[in-house]
Amino acid sequence: MILNFSFRLIAGQGKLLCQFSLCKTYRAVSHAPVDVLWQKLVNLADVSWHPLFSKIDAPIGLIPKPGLICQAFTRLMPIPVRLFVENVRPGKLLSIRVLAIPGIEQRITYQMESTLRGTYVSYSITLRGWLSPLIWWLIRPYSARVAAELAHAAERII
Repeated sequence: MILNFSFRLIAGQGKLLCQFSLCKTYRAVSHAPVDVLWQKLVNLADVSWHPLFSKIDAPIGLIPKPGLICQAFTRLMPIPVRLFVENVRPGKLLSIRVLAIPGIEQRITYQMESTLRGTYVSYSITLRGWLSPLIWWLIRPYSARVAAELAHAAERII
């Protein structure tokens, strides 16, 4: 678990702005192969394993590609959010930007690495904006479980 938190006051044009930035990474190990984990992750129609998202409006079998935008519903609030796929490296990395409300920018990155001990799943979350401390306070307990839940969901398949 890695935590990086920064706070900056920016003065310009007669205004004082505060900017928060938070980056946290969680890791879990799975006995499932990388291919099984990857298939579970990129199946956007089934996010039953995800502690934060309850549903994503994506057709079954849709493979995420950079530039894809879809709508997701969270388990915490009835507010729909938009997911923008930024980067995809099959079997290795999936980077998503969450577009929810003004005042917060959220980026989620999943990385997978196969080792002799098993497959490592990393879940990194970066929050920026003046609302990031409040949003982090709300989602922190759920974010801590994402990597482990993905690993367990993939292990149930094999």
